[in-house]
Amino acid sequence: MKQPLAQRIRPKSLDDIVGQQHLLGKNKPLRNIIEHCDDIPNMIFYGSSGVGKSTVASFIAEKTNKLLRKLNGTTASTADIKAIVGELDTFSGMNGILLYLDEIQYFNKKQQQTLLEFLEDGRITLIASTTENPYFYVYNAILSRCTVFEFKSVESEEIAKAVRRAFTILSDELHEKILFDNDTVQYIATACGGDVRKAINAVELCVSTAPRQQTEQGDNFRQITLSVARAFTQKSSMKYDRNGDEHYDLLSAFQKSMRGSDPDASVYYLGRLLSAGDLLSVCRRLMICVCEDVGLAYPQIIPIVKSCVDIALQTGLPEARIPLADAVILVCNAPKSNSAYKAIDNAMKDIADGLTGNIPRHLQNKHFDGNDVQNKGQFYLYPHEFDNHYVRQQYLPDNLKDKQYYVFGDNKNEQAFQQYWQKIKNG
Repeated sequence: MKQPLAQRIRPKSLDDIVGQQHLLGKNKPLRNIIEHCDDIPNMIFYGSSGVGKSTVASFIAEKTNKLLRKLNGTTASTADIKAIVGELDTFSGMNGILLYLDEIQYFNKKQQQTLLEFLEDGRITLIASTTENPYFYVYNAILSRCTVFEFKSVESEEIAKAVRRAFTILSDELHEKILFDNDTVQYIATACGGDVRKAINAVELCVSTAPRQQTEQGDNFRQITLSVARAFTQKSSMKYDRNGDEHYDLLSAFQKSMRGSDPDASVYYLGRLLSAGDLLSVCRRLMICVCEDVGLAYPQIIPIVKSCVDIALQTGLPEARIPLADAVILVCNAPKSNSAYKAIDNAMKDIADGLTGNIPRHLQNKHFDGNDVQNKGQFYLYPHEFDNHYVRQQYLPDNLKDKQYYVFGDNKNEQAFQQYWQKIKNG
């Protein structure tokens, strides 16, 4: 069976690997381990698909004198692990085993624990890869014995190198000239959203479907045009796992861009979320953001954004993008205050710390006192019966009476409130 092109063109040296220069560049940590460590440590490679985790793991495996074994967490069982452990006492496994475990997040706790003893004494060296955050999905005892390296999405300029290399290798294999231009290369490199494997697969599909042509001299060639690339390149920028890191990273970037008053970044992340069809998460995060990050600096914005969300939910996609864009840009341009957010968090922290107390008698909802109360009566002062509808009295429990949870923000609205109440309360 013929291997996929992405497998056939795996790099033969570290310098051939595209991207991950923060790990594999000169004097970078992972490169130093690969080039200078006789005993490879246990490692976990974390990152999205197609960014080089398997490529680097395979490269390391070829440099070691250990027996290489590979498992995939989606299909492997505890029996598979025990079979590998059984090889430790054989002649082939006398130098130890290098286990490459792909998709480790699919191993349950018992399966991961089966490896612990052998990782501890060094008879098995683990290189695991995962597309999920290992700090959430990998058993702590395994995690504590491994070094985690994060693989990032590959920049399009780097992917373009792999695309050109793929075209060249296919040309050599087919003994045909393959014609392409820079726009075609750049489109494939960009449209695949940082996934090198998907870009190479797109190259293979473009070449295999391009009709064979002949020059006047009778030489065969294939022409890969931009239109061909558009037709066969799957856009990975749309990949989206609502239960994975990509989901939370996008939502985080979306809210932080609005909080940072950047309308360009905000509508970009809005577009990515809507392109994935995630209308509900957008609406929820938008309403949270307007209350948390704009809040009392412009309280009128809250019902405005709620109206935009209602329109979006009633119209659905694709039209929902219009009221949501209105709301997002309004949030970006609005003055910001998180004073109410901080106030409630400060109050709830004290509550969580056990700082509670009896509600003052004059605030309680009861109309008689027991025999143990010497000074009977509620003694509540009704503010509306006093000048400016205000009267000084204690509202917090006795042990918290001097606490201040809310601090006026430095925006126009809250500064006006502060001046008003300073005049009333200090008058």
